[in-house]
Amino acid sequence: MTSPLFPAGLAGLAPRYDTILCDVWGVIHNGRAAFTEACDALVRFRAQGGQVCLITNAPVPEAQVVRYFEPLGVPNDAFDFCVSSGDATRAELAARSHMTVWRMGGDEGWEHDRFLYDGLGLTYIDNDAADLLLCIGLRDQANDQPEDYREELRRAVAKGIPMLCANPDKQVRVGGKLYWCAGALADIYEDLGGQVIYPGKPYAPIYELAVARLSAAKRRPERILCIGDSPATDVRGARLQGYDSLYVGTGLKQHGADFEAEVTQLLADYGEQATYAMTGLRW
Repeated sequence: MTSPLFPAGLAGLAPRYDTILCDVWGVIHNGRAAFTEACDALVRFRAQGGQVCLITNAPVPEAQVVRYFEPLGVPNDAFDFCVSSGDATRAELAARSHMTVWRMGGDEGWEHDRFLYDGLGLTYIDNDAADLLLCIGLRDQANDQPEDYREELRRAVAKGIPMLCANPDKQVRVGGKLYWCAGALADIYEDLGGQVIYPGKPYAPIYELAVARLSAAKRRPERILCIGDSPATDVRGARLQGYDSLYVGTGLKQHGADFEAEVTQLLADYGEQATYAMTGLRW
């Protein structure tokens, strides 16, 4: 497996691409503040005629993702629109309106996550008599561990209930701390023999939603660049869709003294190959 190219910045790549599909958390902000250089790079790309779609595994629809941008310092002119795993999950739920749904997660309460399912006519029961398990995350994200849920998930698997995983990410960095996400519970579910439906990255539904919103002239696969901080979701998702990828080291993986060697090994560990890599997104 060959190493990625290591460009100095996005400026040298920009002429090759019409569209960027850019991850959010870990690339343009860390949950506490925006990464100024990254946002500026996207602003400059758009100023040259490029189109930017933010593509995130956040388990909430677009409106709830972007409402946090202004307080964090993410400028509106850094992107054209945003597509989330929440958007893709809502579409999957809409196609299953005849099912009863068991909701798992939501440490801020179901009112916080209502945007995923309001208005879809679904019936909810909070036990394993449901037809579908909607996994949004851990109930107490700050204190729970995924293994705490194994026996509860085992009972759902035994009943043959499929899981709809609203966020395929396993962990997210908030400031300097890592928190578990729904993808970690989905891993356990599959380990127990359960079926998991993934609307978000690296799977096709979220990319299909994003590309459908692009202007027709900017949908050529060879002119689309995916940017992200996760080999398992961003780099793999780009490969599966036939797009080039740029790995950035500002998210889950904190780079050391030899970034090029570290990233090459990291990608090899995941069996993935990025087209490019940078310590952080910059122009």
